[in-house]
Amino acid sequence: MIGKRVSAPRGRAAQLSASADERLVLPRPVRRVVRFCVSLATGRIHIPRHTGTASVFALFGAVGFYGMSLGGHTTDVAQATTAAAGFAIEKVQVSGNVETSEIDILQLLGLDGTTSLVSLDVDAARRKLSELPWVEYAEVRKVYPKTIEVTLKEREAFGIWQHGTDLALIERNGSVIAPLRDNKFAALPLFVGRDAETAAADFEAEMAKWPEMRDRVRAYVRVAGRRWDLHLASGVVIKLPEEDVDQALERLARFEQEQGVLERDIAAVDLRLSDRTTVRLTQGAAERRALAVEARTKALKKSGGQT
Repeated sequence: MIGKRVSAPRGRAAQLSASADERLVLPRPVRRVVRFCVSLATGRIHIPRHTGTASVFALFGAVGFYGMSLGGHTTDVAQATTAAAGFAIEKVQVSGNVETSEIDILQLLGLDGTTSLVSLDVDAARRKLSELPWVEYAEVRKVYPKTIEVTLKEREAFGIWQHGTDLALIERNGSVIAPLRDNKFAALPLFVGRDAETAAADFEAEMAKWPEMRDRVRAYVRVAGRRWDLHLASGVVIKLPEEDVDQALERLARFEQEQGVLERDIAAVDLRLSDRTTVRLTQGAAERRALAVEARTKALKKSGGQT
């Protein structure tokens, strides 16, 4: 029939309507984005002026920061920026240093007038300072805006150790501090030989019981890692035993008191045997003694012949 509109069955229309609704329904997060974009396009959301410019600079900054991170220049840029902002280190206060020069400290820390206090790694600086020969412990503290404080605890020299032809300063525990460079520490006791540095403190404490003898000693020489020889300033060598050093020194002190043996023309006194003391004359004294003995022998023979 012409002009009569044929309508779809009601069930078919409801199914089409439900299908259309299902196609138009979006997830909630997406719906929010769509609504925001629609509001932005229709002018219902106000955008402040220069937002685009700021966004461009922020993008460039993020890209630049990412590039610096990849290239490893982040620290350099941060240091230059903070230094230019007024945090460049201009003053270094050092305390506790006697043997360590401030120049060595500044060079080790790498301070060149443009180093930023903000970017200074205190722990790394402390570790570097602890590597200096005389430094036992170091503290580094930031004092804003432009100062760092360095406090050192230095090692204490106990004696001089000669190994071969080399001379080095040692601590009481035998640790080597640094090579001996000048005569500043000439008054310290001299220990010579292999293992002398580790046994020095104990033997020096034993010699403290004999101050008069200790004052005459020029060098303590370790022999075969077992015993000591005392080299006196007069050139006499005292050979000590491995054990019972006190007894041997007591015997020497009595011998010196009774006969003044150390003031005589002798080369060495051997105390290694507990039941005897052996004295070796110098070459000149031995020659003179030989001549004297020969003359006496002749005189005795002559005297015997006359009788």
